[in-house]
Amino acid sequence: MKTKVLVLFLFLVFTAQTQAQTFKIGAALRKITPEKLIPISGGMGTPEMPTSMKGDLFVRVLVLEKGDTRVAIVNIDNLGWPAYLGDRSRKLIKGVKPENVLIGVTHTHSAPDAYAFPDDKGNHGADLAYLDWCVKQVADAVNEAVSKLESASLKTAVGEAKGKIAYNYYAPELYDPRMGVIQAIATSGKNAGKPIATLVNYATHPEILGTDRKTISPDLCGPLYDRIEEKGGGMALFMNSAQGGMVTADTRLENGKEANDWNECIRIGNLMADEALRIIGTAPVQENPGLYCASKVITFPIESDALRFVLQNSPLVDKDAQKGDFSKISTRLNLLNIGQAQIITVPGEALPNIGFYVKRHMKTNQPFMFGLTNDAFGYMLTKEDFNSFKRYAYVSRTSLGEMTGEIYETEALKFIAESPAAAK
Repeated sequence: MKTKVLVLFLFLVFTAQTQAQTFKIGAALRKITPEKLIPISGGMGTPEMPTSMKGDLFVRVLVLEKGDTRVAIVNIDNLGWPAYLGDRSRKLIKGVKPENVLIGVTHTHSAPDAYAFPDDKGNHGADLAYLDWCVKQVADAVNEAVSKLESASLKTAVGEAKGKIAYNYYAPELYDPRMGVIQAIATSGKNAGKPIATLVNYATHPEILGTDRKTISPDLCGPLYDRIEEKGGGMALFMNSAQGGMVTADTRLENGKEANDWNECIRIGNLMADEALRIIGTAPVQENPGLYCASKVITFPIESDALRFVLQNSPLVDKDAQKGDFSKISTRLNLLNIGQAQIITVPGEALPNIGFYVKRHMKTNQPFMFGLTNDAFGYMLTKEDFNSFKRYAYVSRTSLGEMTGEIYETEALKFIAESPAAAK
């Protein structure tokens, strides 16, 4: 009898330990399309009042768990999402450490103003009630994803996305054509063997419509989501990458004009989705993969008078954290290992050369870069590029300063060196 009890006890302990170390995934979303037309923003300057809507805006969340590590990856259909808003959501999130909640944006240029860009008198046109509501939707989506955690396997891959998707407006070939894809697959229950979610990481500006069309829209991301989900890829997410200066959607036509309409959003969004599913399609399944998450705070000097003015006058900046000092600003970086993939975040729009350089030093052959994540501080150039070319006049003006890119590279490489390699 004692032997049977001991065997049962050992079995239960083993089962509990195994369950505690099982890789799990949960996914959830919330629609955040405003109920009425409110000002939209495509960058610094006065937001536009839209006249129509096309497609829905979403918050999309993937929560990952392994042992004591739990991470939330959040993507929002917006131009940018200041840490001030993200931190308010983090306070409402249960079950995930605030520093393990990565909040990034698609960078659509057709979403409501989330910066509250001030005019020359310090006034702004952002709908703060709408943004307050979005803060709660982000937290609700993360909390739901936590409640839906289930055992999962994983597929990860990085490959060149083929077709007419993106180019560099300043120098056509200087962009990263690689697309990273993460797909979680249920391993139990009625949906065993089916994808729970598919995350796409690619560098481009979703600005096919832009503010000129005066339309609230997810731009190309909407059709991308729809196509992946229609093809059985589970819930779709899009995390942008090093798309700064000026990697954008390739809408060029042979007659020298551009196809800046919803049909072009569908064409490019569908093509991106198809390429993502192709790239991930032959990737090997990783059973019970590892999960690692680290974070660190870094500080940038604020040299730009324009950005300093925004930070001083926008209601969406934590003035208490600044303590009246607008000569510098701090932000959080995250580094993740998810199975064979390694991910590092960028708090702005890094130029492609910064993206290539950092990825080249990552401890994996599947490097991912989540741009505009945890903050969105504008363009990030190296000191060699800053104000060096006429082409870079705008991106230099909307950058924190000359040393932003170099500080990021130094801190990112140090962070990578201090962290374990991704699985092989």
